[in-house]
Amino acid sequence: MERVAIFVDVQNVYYTVRDAYKRNFDYNKFWAAATAGRDVVKAVAYAIDRGDQKQREFQNILRAIGFEVKLKPFIQRADGSAKGDWDVGITLDAIEYAEQADVIVLVSGDGDFDLLVTKLREVHGRKVEVYGVPQLTANSLMSAASEFIAIDQPLLLG
Repeated sequence: MERVAIFVDVQNVYYTVRDAYKRNFDYNKFWAAATAGRDVVKAVAYAIDRGDQKQREFQNILRAIGFEVKLKPFIQRADGSAKGDWDVGITLDAIEYAEQADVIVLVSGDGDFDLLVTKLREVHGRKVEVYGVPQLTANSLMSAASEFIAIDQPLLLG
């Protein structure tokens, strides 16, 4: 059975799906698609913690599906901008689990991950599936992936 490690950039998925479709990503449908016929060795959803009840409920849903949820505090800068990305954490975890998985699934449209995807493929010899909203996913990331899977109607709620 093929072994899979899944890494989800929750903020990126939330905003790209909302901006493109005015809907939400269906994590249950995604899980079913990404894990079908596969043994899950690791599944992590990386999110920003604002400490509100609705967000805690969402995090519990992710845990019930099968994800480990990693949280970083939301940081509001003095100039009004916000900080809170998981790029380095996702990269470190994906490299760490590359030897334990045959397939790495990355859910993000962030072009910063193109280097990670290339390394996972070329150095570790892994198949890398990238899920992203086509019109909001960096071309460099789509090109680096072994397979790009569009987040569109079948993977949306409602």
